[in-house]
Amino acid sequence: MEETQDLKRIFQDRKRTNILRNAEQNTISFLVKRVPSSITSDMLTFTGTIGSLIVLIGFILATYDNRTFLLLGILGLAINWLGDSLDGRIAYYRNIPRKWYGFSLDIIMDWVSTVLIGLGYMVYARNEYELIAFVFVVLYGWAMIISQLRYKITDIYSIDSGIVGPTEIRIILALILVAEVIFGHLIEYFAAAICVTLFIINFLDTRKLLKLGDIRDKAERETRLAKKDTI
Repeated sequence: MEETQDLKRIFQDRKRTNILRNAEQNTISFLVKRVPSSITSDMLTFTGTIGSLIVLIGFILATYDNRTFLLLGILGLAINWLGDSLDGRIAYYRNIPRKWYGFSLDIIMDWVSTVLIGLGYMVYARNEYELIAFVFVVLYGWAMIISQLRYKITDIYSIDSGIVGPTEIRIILALILVAEVIFGHLIEYFAAAICVTLFIINFLDTRKLLKLGDIRDKAERETRLAKKDTI
């Protein structure tokens, strides 16, 4: 019972639909209770960004030394998940959330992290595939914009697109890095496939978003008309 109440409090500000949500939420619930009180939400946000910087460093070292350094990116993705997942959750667990400050900071640092990872890929990729890094950053930015607009329209914050969320994307990226270390020069094809998938998801989510906007417009119009009728 207490565990259920903890989960509700920690995740009260968002709706999760990703396939790993149960395991992820249980893990986060376990971790937030064990984070020292001296560690703040801002520290964890910064930690998540450091994780993305480690991914960038892994790409750079793999480019100029040995591609085995790409495995450093897996550590970076894990650190990024840790900081990004715990920063806001720990504030809700401690009952000291700063909803709009945390929301704004989280979005900005997520964008910075995306740029760092995209930059790392651009450094590593062969010349003819560098453009994919730019496309990936643009598409991921599009996905972030959709999530913010969905929040504005529905008052429900969701960072997932169906069964796929940031955690699943991190796992996919980690598996791609492993495959690249083993086989070499496959990452460009995986990156292209991710971009195509992101485009399709974003296109479908944009259509859903516009329908939600239309529904809210109609509801607000009906409310205004009802108020006029009562005057």
